[in-house]
Amino acid sequence: MKVTDVISQNPDVMHGAVVFAGTRVPAENLIDHLEAGESIEDFLEGFPAVRREQAEAFWDLTFDSAI
Repeated sequence: MKVTDVISQNPDVMHGAVVFAGTRVPAENLIDHLEAGESIEDFLEGFPAVRREQAEAFWDLTFDSAI
C-alpha cells in the first residue's frame, strides 16, 4: 500500500492535519485512541470512513520508521 493510499495532508482539509486518505479523520486520532486503551476495533467503529488496512498501514509506517 502506498503512503498516499494511507494518509494525506492538504492545507484545505482539517487545517492541514495529516488525515487518513479520502477522509477528514486525523491520523493522530488513532494514536490517541490506542493510548487511551481502546482497541483498533473501537477506533474503526467510531470512524467507519477509515479502512482497517489504512489504520494498520499507518501504524506500521509510524512506528517502523521510528525504530
